[in-house]
Amino acid sequence: MTNTTDIPGFPMARAAGCPFDPPPAARELQAEAPLARVRLWDGSTPWLVTRYADQRALLADPRVSADVTRPGYPSPAPLPKGGTGISFILMDNPEHARLRKMVTAPFTIRRVAAMRPAVQQIVDERIDALLAGPKPADLVEAFALPVPSLVICELLGVPYADHDFFQDNSKVIIRRDAKPEERAAGHQALVGYLDRLVGEKLENPADDLLSGLAARVHAGELTRVEAAQMGALLLIAGHETTANMIALGTLALLEHPDQLALLRESDDPALVASAVEELLRYLNITHNGRRRVALEDIEVAGVTVRAGEGLIMANDIANRDPAAFPGGDRLDLTRDAHRHVAFGFGVHQCLGQPLARLELQVVYRTLYRRIPTLALATAVERIPFKHDGSVYGVYELPVTW
Repeated sequence: MTNTTDIPGFPMARAAGCPFDPPPAARELQAEAPLARVRLWDGSTPWLVTRYADQRALLADPRVSADVTRPGYPSPAPLPKGGTGISFILMDNPEHARLRKMVTAPFTIRRVAAMRPAVQQIVDERIDALLAGPKPADLVEAFALPVPSLVICELLGVPYADHDFFQDNSKVIIRRDAKPEERAAGHQALVGYLDRLVGEKLENPADDLLSGLAARVHAGELTRVEAAQMGALLLIAGHETTANMIALGTLALLEHPDQLALLRESDDPALVASAVEELLRYLNITHNGRRRVALEDIEVAGVTVRAGEGLIMANDIANRDPAAFPGGDRLDLTRDAHRHVAFGFGVHQCLGQPLARLELQVVYRTLYRRIPTLALATAVERIPFKHDGSVYGVYELPVTW
């Protein structure tokens, strides 16, 4: 039995007063070695891969597995009985590729680009509502959460009127300290809801992604359960991450007024795109690390990772690795940050990244111009950050103008 007394626990705590920065203990491990043992909730001691180049190499290596059911997989929390049911992101090829390719078409760069006018309209309408409402306002509730929820509902064919239901269940599923039975109940509720919608699309198909999945069910390419699980995955991922990025990005810009001014005053679409990439690099919404398990012995920077040992690729420290991003602790919207690993890398990199980029470009291009006096309505020290979730952000963001 490995003595875990001197092995640091993971996830690690961020420093008080530094909500945008990775945990200091993780940065110390990065400076000391490319790989370091960390201790998880169950006493297991997987490897933390600390450096950018090694993370990219491993994320693209077929000798590592994303399958949460494999022995040695460094799960971030106890698994519910019967498995996670979280569709293809926790599977390996060929099953991962089979399911993923069924939903790639709506997320191609060309198809997503065609959505820009619709996304712009949603953003403008939510800003209109924000300006017409009371001040101060909670930017999360009034803007950051509705925008991506409306977008993904339109894409999937999910009624936005049900947003309270799916948002509440999503919050439980991604809360790190949720009990397995709570997480399982939230997931079952969402999958059941999506199953009913798939059934409706089988009877009355429309021009949306769920109708496309229903057609595959009808053709015998998918089971109805698989279709519902895929719908639930896309619904959760399609609103939670982007919502947190909108709110946290806004807070970071308000705390860096020189960078906010640069973005607000520029007419250059290239600068807006650059700003999105830099904020994704700098903030890291996914802060539990990407989890894998070695299928065979692998040499990593002079260290032998044995078959069956877990690997954690912590993207927050990779995106601050000075070897990849010199001066990476500084927010610089003019930096070329497009090679960040905020969306992962390799075959499991985020399917929805073109849509997330588009939404963030429209939001960051529009919000601060339409409300140039946007300001925090409370001290940053009083803002509640999501330290307890697998998706990082803020629970609320009081703003005024």
